[in-house]
Amino acid sequence: MEKRPSCPQPPGAPRWVAMFRGPAQDSWTVGAEAPDRAPVLYAVADMTRTVRARGEEVTVALWGPEDGAWRLFDTPASAKAPATPADGPASGAAGPARLVERMTDRRHQVLMAGLGKAGLYDLGPEDGEAVRAMADLLDEPTVRRVAHWLSVAGGGQ
Repeated sequence: MEKRPSCPQPPGAPRWVAMFRGPAQDSWTVGAEAPDRAPVLYAVADMTRTVRARGEEVTVALWGPEDGAWRLFDTPASAKAPATPADGPASGAAGPARLVERMTDRRHQVLMAGLGKAGLYDLGPEDGEAVRAMADLLDEPTVRRVAHWLSVAGGGQ
């Protein structure tokens, strides 16, 4: 059984707080906090998915209010098990194809955001095709790097 490092209680008044600790970290950091539990769990799932997409693991501790005091709740299942999107009944056998489509759409969005930050808003159909081709060919870290270059280039305007 894997032993989770002890997580310190977050500072301040009790609220919902997700604390994160990566394998190379010596301390816990606040990853999400809100007065309600649902947004924090959503953020935990999203951040965990992102970290796992990078090939890394993360430890999560969920703190929340109980009877006006802090309580450490069990780690959300989404942080321990591979996160699968709840897209409804259509997520059966088409899962891997849907994941590929989602990742391509995500890379496309990242590239479009980078182009927007570079000041390129009025793109024609051939520009859209070029962005789609790049999103299909490049992996996520490369797409993020290209988007970073574009946003830095746009910052000097």
